[in-house]
Formats: sequence, C-alpha cells, structure tokens
Amino acid sequence: MMTTTQVKENLNLFRCPLCGGKMRMVAERSIVCVKNHCFDLAKRGYVNLHTNPVKTEYDKEMLKSRSIIIRSGLYEPLTDKLAGLILDHACGPHTEVTRILDAGCGEGSHLARVIQSMKGRSDRRVSGVGIDISKEGIRIASKEYPGITWCVADLARVPFKDDSFDVVLNILSPANYTEFKRLLAGDGILIKVVPGSEYLIELREFLYRSTGKEKYSNERVIAHFEENFNTAGTWDIMYSLPVDKHNLEHLIRMTPLSWGAAEKNITEALKKGIDSITVDLTVILGKETRGRGS
Repeated sequence: MMTTTQVKENLNLFRCPLCGGKMRMVAERSIVCVKNHCFDLAKRGYVNLHTNPVKTEYDKEMLKSRSIIIRSGLYEPLTDKLAGLILDHACGPHTEVTRILDAGCGEGSHLARVIQSMKGRSDRRVSGVGIDISKEGIRIASKEYPGITWCVADLARVPFKDDSFDVVLNILSPANYTEFKRLLAGDGILIKVVPGSEYLIELREFLYRSTGKEKYSNERVIAHFEENFNTAGTWDIMYSLPVDKHNLEHLIRMTPLSWGAAEKNITEALKKGIDSITVDLTVILGKETRGRGS
C-alpha cells in the first residue's frame, strides 16, 4: 500500500490547483498552500487535488478489467518501446533523476510497466507521477503500485509547478498541450500514444457493425499534436495476439468502444468470440514547442 512517503518526496513539485501557491505537508494528513487551501491525503497515500468532482465512465469494474488486460501482456511491446524512448531521449547526464508524468494514467498499469522496463535496462533513477480525473483509478493505482506518486487531478489545472518534468506521457488519453508545455523542463519531451486505424479492429467491426463507425482515423489527433509540438519522431507499433473468452470479456469491458455500442452487439461478440485482437498504435515524440494550444 502506498504511504505518504511518495507525496512527501515530490512535495517540491506541487502547486495549489486553485491559486498556484506553494504547498506544504501538515501532520502527514494533508497538503496545504500558502492561502490555506487544504487537500487531504487518503489512507492509501494518494492525494485528491481535483476541485470539482465529476462522474466518469471509468468505474471500478472497467478499471479492474483494464488492469487485467494490461497485466496479461497485451501492451508490453508498447511499454517496452516507451521505456526505450525515454532512456534514449530524456536521460542525459545533466540531471540525477528522470521525472515522468503520466497525464491520464487510469489505474496506473502503463506507467508502472514503463518504469519497470526502464529499471530492467538502466540504473538510472526514475521518479514517476500519475494523474487522472478518475478517483477510482487512482485508488487502484495507489494500492497496486506504491512506489509511484498518484493524484486525482484535472488536466485543465495540473497541480504541479512549471518545468517540473523531463517526460510527459499521454497514452490513449485526451491532451492539454498548454499544460504539457508549462510542465515540461526546457529539454523535456512529450510522448503521445494514439490508436491506429486497425486498433482493436476486430472489436470495432463487431460492436459498430452497420453504424458507419467501423473505421477510425487518427489524422486529426496527429495534426493537433503537430500544431503544438515539433515532432522529433513517429513510430508505428502493430501486432496481433490471441485472446481467450475470459480476456475478451475484460477487453470489451475496458475499452471505450463498448460505451457507444448496442448491447446486442456486445452480447453477440461475447457469444461468438474473437480468436485474436490487433493492437495498432502510433507513438509520437515531441521536443521543441511552438505556438500555444490546448
């Protein structure tokens, strides 16, 4: 279980999401800013810095399914690739620790596996921070991965100081480029992962049959990235893996594709089954910023 240690070690990075003021820890139970805006630490050690709680589609069952699928190794080629990119592009000799922010971390599995992969290849010190708007996701993350700092927070008001991170990860999640620019150190990098046209295509064709939504293009997402960051590299990752009935159920439950699908299509997919699933992802690395965006 996560303790307050992780928050304490990274306290110098925090700023108040309401006023932007410096923060301090009080009795290891809360963090308070200079204007006395107070945010309590949960028993599991994470901190909730989201000032306007919202209901999301990311409920406990969905997040558990996501954790099961990631633990099954479905995204291992991706997290290994991300670890390699960070080691190659953001681990220079000028700093002792590489600070990584996962913006939109869900239940934390991707960030945890990236850090694990990095530590398996290098003795470089890594400090990981994960934020998500889903309180349930952060609860799970703090329980499963206690060596990382976890926060409930909104991308519109990320509760960290300017120039705090060497790397921002944005994996299959909405972006806020204005905040990413503010958060990255001068030579920091943004790594964004977006679905390719064949991503989970077997599910998409099943769930959106005859709706006109069977096809997907990431062109607009990539164009928006390029409006805000200079692209230093792009990598396509594509592979297929077998999927059994048990994992298929969790796969359907974890993907937002199921949110807009007809219930009869979900039932039919589970009944008929899918033998394999395609993972098709585009990884974009941005370094030098240009312009302003959101």
